[in-house]
Amino acid sequence: MTDPLDMATASNPGSVYRSIRAQLMSGDFKPGEKLRPAQLAQTHKISASALREILLRLSHEKLLHQEEQRGFNVPETSQRHLLELMELRILLECEGARQSIINGDVEWEARLNAVHHKLVHIEQKMKLADAIEPYLQIWTRVDWEFHETLLSACPSGALRDTYRNIYEQFRQQVVAGLSSAGFRSETIGEHAAILQAALNRDVAACHVAITRHVQIVREKSAEHATMNKNDRNPQSPAMAAQRSAV
Repeated sequence: MTDPLDMATASNPGSVYRSIRAQLMSGDFKPGEKLRPAQLAQTHKISASALREILLRLSHEKLLHQEEQRGFNVPETSQRHLLELMELRILLECEGARQSIINGDVEWEARLNAVHHKLVHIEQKMKLADAIEPYLQIWTRVDWEFHETLLSACPSGALRDTYRNIYEQFRQQVVAGLSSAGFRSETIGEHAAILQAALNRDVAACHVAITRHVQIVREKSAEHATMNKNDRNPQSPAMAAQRSAV
């Protein structure tokens, strides 16, 4: 599951942080799983104190839970939390894309085209594959590159930083909580629609394309049954209306 290239270069805190974060986002660690710092430190050839700093950083980013005297655990899946993250991601990505469309130049268009080409190649492989698990880590990384590039011409660094954290939490919940890991046959066309709207400088169409793409409420309700059954009132009236409309 883990990219061998990532592991081979994991010799400093920065690369170890990126490697463990990638594992968390692509489902290498299961919901509720307790991380073993000693084992991770040995695997990544890093000191225990340096690893603890990395785990603390990931807990501050809400990709891990830290419990007093109990160490670090992978967050449990939660339908309520997924829907909250979904709504927030849509708000941030639509606003970031709007500002990018206004401010982006020809170089921005070229970069967006290039990363979309790479993303389509991976997603076509996934569509034809018997199992998508071997592709999850690279797909998660390239999907992030596409959405990051879409927002890269947005002048607000605060918006982009906040978006990244919400995106990572969202992806972690989707990969862990949905049997599809968020990949559907429609995904390829949804990314194409976002690209075309951005290149056409059509803010309204881009907003619609992003919303359709991110709305995980369109997943089958049976897949949501894998979420935390203890959730109560998992969706707002507005989200319920959106669900009935799709």
